[in-house]
Amino acid sequence: MLLPQSGRPGRITPAQAHRAVEDGSALLADIREEDEFRAGHAPGAMFWPLSRLAEGPGLPGSEDGRDLVLICRFGNRSQQAARLLAERGVAAVDVTGGMIAWAAQGLPVQDVHGAAGTVI
Repeated sequence: MLLPQSGRPGRITPAQAHRAVEDGSALLADIREEDEFRAGHAPGAMFWPLSRLAEGPGLPGSEDGRDLVLICRFGNRSQQAARLLAERGVAAVDVTGGMIAWAAQGLPVQDVHGAAGTVI
């Protein structure tokens, strides 16, 4: 389990996030804006921009038992989102270094058409 036990948002590495998404134990939410997501995101990530999260209802619950992992470009927005969700009683972790670190570690990045993507 990736989620922190303290009730405060935690952080995980891109490799930890990738493994959790690959093994089906985590739901990865990309909280960047649409142009960023379209250009390049982690395979399997759902698009849920911080702007939408800040306006109202949170991300879909993890009633299926999966951990909620948040990712952005560098990790700042995902930390903000994790704190916002924690205030709403939703446990989540964010990916340290975001998509920049994800791509730098050689993890897959795809565009909205499934082709090789670019982190912008």
